[in-house]
Amino acid sequence: MQLRAVVEKYLAAGGGYGRPVRLADFAWSAAETERVFGGFDEDYHISRFFHFTNEVGSPYFPINGFPQTHVSIDAEIESVL
Repeated sequence: MQLRAVVEKYLAAGGGYGRPVRLADFAWSAAETERVFGGFDEDYHISRFFHFTNEVGSPYFPINGFPQTHVSIDAEIESVL
């Protein structure tokens, strides 16, 4: 999955940068969600713009071994798109 496509989907779901979006709102399979976000989380140049949280009551996905429910993305991600 291309970074630009993920960011566009994030913006559509969240309405703007810096807002937490449920990982489940990306509407991918659990394996795809874990693979896509796990890959970005491992890339230093990209991961610094991604902020994962684990909030009670939302479905979680193990991203690189840690349960996460939401992601917010900084506007500065535009510098690498």
